[in-house]
Amino acid sequence: MKKLPIIFENDDFIAINKPPGVLSIPDRHDDTQPSLYRMLTNQFGKIFVVHRLDRDTSGIILFAKNEQYHKYLSSIFEKRNIQKIYTGLIKGAMPAPQGMIDEPIAEHPFHKGEMVIHKKGKPSQTEYEVINDFGLYSLVKFIIHTGRTHQIRVHAQHSGHPLVGDKIYGDGKPVFLSSFKKKFNLKTDTEEKPLLNRLALHASSLNFKDENGQEFSFEASLPKDIHALVAQLKKSRNQE
Repeated sequence: MKKLPIIFENDDFIAINKPPGVLSIPDRHDDTQPSLYRMLTNQFGKIFVVHRLDRDTSGIILFAKNEQYHKYLSSIFEKRNIQKIYTGLIKGAMPAPQGMIDEPIAEHPFHKGEMVIHKKGKPSQTEYEVINDFGLYSLVKFIIHTGRTHQIRVHAQHSGHPLVGDKIYGDGKPVFLSSFKKKFNLKTDTEEKPLLNRLALHASSLNFKDENGQEFSFEASLPKDIHALVAQLKKSRNQE
């Protein structure tokens, strides 16, 4: 990454539009991989981690510049006084245009790093609204009312419609144009490249108030790969 995609910066915090494939913080097992935390530390000095996004998840992420604001941001995340909206592409179509998935989430008893729906898990609520239903796939807005690890991914799987490209909670398969375009012709001896080959999840919006009541609202448009896939899905639907 040549330049940090900073959305907003002041004396207290930085809002970044994280590209997919970049770690939020260094990997404990592989310290050689680039991370936003290390890049920000190199540029600004001391930086405080507030929350994280999965490696393949793109979109808005916050880092604090000082200990006082780190404490404040951490508290509003914990108290859920911050609105986080994600956009994701799922397999198939949700059972209703909008709804709430209210299922407790716990750590998987055998698979480290994985989560699972479990009656003894922590309360977890994910509100959803279908933006576009393409039949084979749907573009969905997710509003998380709790902040559990892999919450949207687990709830999407539980609904029977996992996120596209999810290697843990879905089939992890890339999406090819030939999978939904009826009149698709590939030149001989040419290998088709996937339109999307990662987890189709994007942190698209984040809103909160600071200690003085000032409102902050950040938006991040869909990254190129998801945007291109959605454009092709719309085009294919219109041609039917």
